[in-house]
Amino acid sequence: MGEKVRHILALSGGKDSSALAIYMLNKNIDMEYVFTDTGDELPETYEYLEKLSSYLGKSITWIKSERNFDYYLDMFNGVLPDPTTRWCTRLLKLVPYEEFIGSDNVISYVGIRADEPHRSGYISTKPNIKPVFPFIEDNIRRDDVIRILDEAGLGLPDYYKWRSRSGCYFCFYQQKREWVGLYENHPELFRKSADYEKSVAVDGVKYTWNKGEELYDLIKPKRRNQIKQNYQNRVKREKKKFKVNQKLAEAYSTKQEIDFKASLTIEL
Repeated sequence: MGEKVRHILALSGGKDSSALAIYMLNKNIDMEYVFTDTGDELPETYEYLEKLSSYLGKSITWIKSERNFDYYLDMFNGVLPDPTTRWCTRLLKLVPYEEFIGSDNVISYVGIRADEPHRSGYISTKPNIKPVFPFIEDNIRRDDVIRILDEAGLGLPDYYKWRSRSGCYFCFYQQKREWVGLYENHPELFRKSADYEKSVAVDGVKYTWNKGEELYDLIKPKRRNQIKQNYQNRVKREKKKFKVNQKLAEAYSTKQEIDFKASLTIEL
């Protein structure tokens, strides 16, 4: 008899990990569900996890670092995290997760989709933790994820109406239109985020969530309208681009059906 292996699915409160939890339900696996709480998540995230737990019929284990974001921000002399450092993810998410696992042998289920070849995620490198990617293995893509959540009666978390990803309310990955969305949906959290920009490092440099532009600049009426309009223009361009690609796919299918139908794949 080999040593028991734990099967753990870490939930973020976002669409992909939630859909993966639902997807794995019929796989006959004794799955543990874990959520690492930074203490700075959106209210919609907590609400969605409650609904997900009810659907899964199993409780979600809550993990939390002994230290909060403010403690580590002070330790880093007021230097806000960014995509190149991501110290917040490492210290508030990954470290508590690894401490929860300890030395146990674990298969860690990761919700990276088949249409995300650019995304690696923030995955532990400990030898006793083996990451697996069911969505990649089974060619599950974004539309499949939406379908899984809709069929389960959960749909998307409410914050997707104005935000594209899960994470802390002050996540540095947010686009400018998402910062505007935070201001319009959670003004108190926006103000807290802006207050972090007042932190000054020992070298006298003022750090901002957006390079070269403070949060309060984003919500000035003229700038806010500009950001919204830029986003709408980008959406229109993407829709137009999608339609062009559709027509191209149809042209290939019609004109070269005999020779290419079995082999031609156009990624829309």
